[in-house]
Amino acid sequence: MPTGSYDARRGQIQTYFDRTAAEAWKRLTSDAPLGRVRATVRAGREEMRAALLSWLPADLTGKRLLDAGCGTGMLAIEAAKRGAHVVAIDVAATLIEDARARTADFAGPGTLDFRVGDMFDPTLGRFDHVVAMDSLIHYEMADTVKVLSALAARTDGSIVFTFAPRTPLLAVMHAVGQFFPRGDRSPAIVPLAEPAFRAALAAEPGLAGWKTGRTQRVARGFYISQGLEVCPG
Repeated sequence: MPTGSYDARRGQIQTYFDRTAAEAWKRLTSDAPLGRVRATVRAGREEMRAALLSWLPADLTGKRLLDAGCGTGMLAIEAAKRGAHVVAIDVAATLIEDARARTADFAGPGTLDFRVGDMFDPTLGRFDHVVAMDSLIHYEMADTVKVLSALAARTDGSIVFTFAPRTPLLAVMHAVGQFFPRGDRSPAIVPLAEPAFRAALAAEPGLAGWKTGRTQRVARGFYISQGLEVCPG
């Protein structure tokens, strides 16, 4: 079950993306011109999205995939092009509306099912793969581990996701608040020390029988994120 801290942070994220910065994030995930700061974020996100997609099978025909925190659907679209049946969920209704508009003419071979809701929701069913790109970075370590444990309970294959690695540069960026202009700054990102995070994953009962796999860090200007794969075995 979600914790109180998870619910509180989820509410902040929903408010941010639905009210404060919806248009900014729509631009960020399009080909619209951007300023210097957001351009580095776009480039970093594109590199990370490509990395996470490369860890999934090239042929996803018939596979069910959860895009947890899908935003405007860019990763979901690429997975569906490989044949996946994608359930793409996000707490922000404005971003889901934009994703549906962008994919109105999508013609397969896979399918896209965009939903407003919570990645924690067990009624979403079982999946072959789960992707959570930059959707867990706002949560405390304990909540992130609990989310991954809950997802693992209904995932037959891999979970690939990102976390914010604790680095000196990232700490400085947070201290001076330079990720976005003050008017539409996102909820605080929670940097995690990688050794402690891996230890927490290994100690989580719900992840017994799972192991960490591939990892990749992307640092592009104002975007710093680390991808990690966990899978059965």
